[in-house]
Amino acid sequence: MVEGSSNRNIFQIKDFSIFYGEFMAVQNVNLDIEANQITAIIGPSGCGKTTLLRSLNRMNDLIINCRVKGKMLFQGVDIYDKDTDFIELRRRVGMVFQKPNPFPSSVYENVAYGPKIRGIKKRSQLDEVVENALIRAALWDEVKEKLNESGLSLSGGQMQRLCIARSLAQEPEVILFDEPTSALDPISTAKIEELIVTLKKNITIVIVTHNMQQAARISDYTAFMYLGEMIEFGDTDTVFVNPQNKLTEEYITGRFG
Repeated sequence: MVEGSSNRNIFQIKDFSIFYGEFMAVQNVNLDIEANQITAIIGPSGCGKTTLLRSLNRMNDLIINCRVKGKMLFQGVDIYDKDTDFIELRRRVGMVFQKPNPFPSSVYENVAYGPKIRGIKKRSQLDEVVENALIRAALWDEVKEKLNESGLSLSGGQMQRLCIARSLAQEPEVILFDEPTSALDPISTAKIEELIVTLKKNITIVIVTHNMQQAARISDYTAFMYLGEMIEFGDTDTVFVNPQNKLTEEYITGRFG
């Protein structure tokens, strides 16, 4: 893919809809996602927020009856164009899921897997990539003596940071987080939140969360979705303190959802 858009918006979503068969799960979304910012997508269960998130790196391609309409531009290039290399897209736009999903291999091999596939074979280079990714994921000090132990032997919070390190080793421009702390305790949640805020210096973050306090704490921009539609989007302070739409206000104040 060639570099296109030169403005601050790394993603430009235009009249974008997602269908499962005849069911329209996401309806005519228009959204710009700014580079090196944290954009949170909130809304009640089943509103389409995870479906929209997964469309940003074409993870929905894995669902047989899923199709899209409209434009999804990443760095000015339509990622749903037939010439798009979706493997390269998923390297550049990484994803961290709700439940930590390390590979059943060592901590080291979890992080080295992607770089090896990209062709890095020299052990010293791999060592450097692995250490750097684990440092950036705020995990190195906890696992540097356990690199040959199974990634599945770590605590839940550590496993999630290992998954973040695995993504970082691919040198992504964007990381998508789908409810990354919903399975974690408050201490682990705080560590992940702190890490996400640190990462935005170099990486664009898009996070789906049910936790409105989390969205308010860490995001720069918030999008509120309801029944597949983008109801409101703006800077987080405005959306939470002075929402423009009654539905947004009712959701944020806990009157539904």
